[in-house]
Amino acid sequence: MEQCIQCLISGRVQGVFFRASTQAEAERLGLAGHAINLPDGRVEVLACGGPEALRALRAWLAHGPPGARVDSVECREVDVQPPAGFRTG
Repeated sequence: MEQCIQCLISGRVQGVFFRASTQAEAERLGLAGHAINLPDGRVEVLACGGPEALRALRAWLAHGPPGARVDSVECREVDVQPPAGFRTG
């Protein structure tokens, strides 16, 4: 059963390849969605897929790529149409 989550990640998460690394991890896990920078310095991740893959991505988001400093990850389930593929913006 496919689910979608929206996560807001704060810390040093812009300018450290966080979005590109998130895209690579999400694609490895077979997830669709996006990772975008927000004006307030956070990154928003929308991810859709199976529960196990979403749990794995949430665990990965807690530390992110080398060079990132994740202070918090806030995720919630959302009811959206799953997008095709994964994009960054």
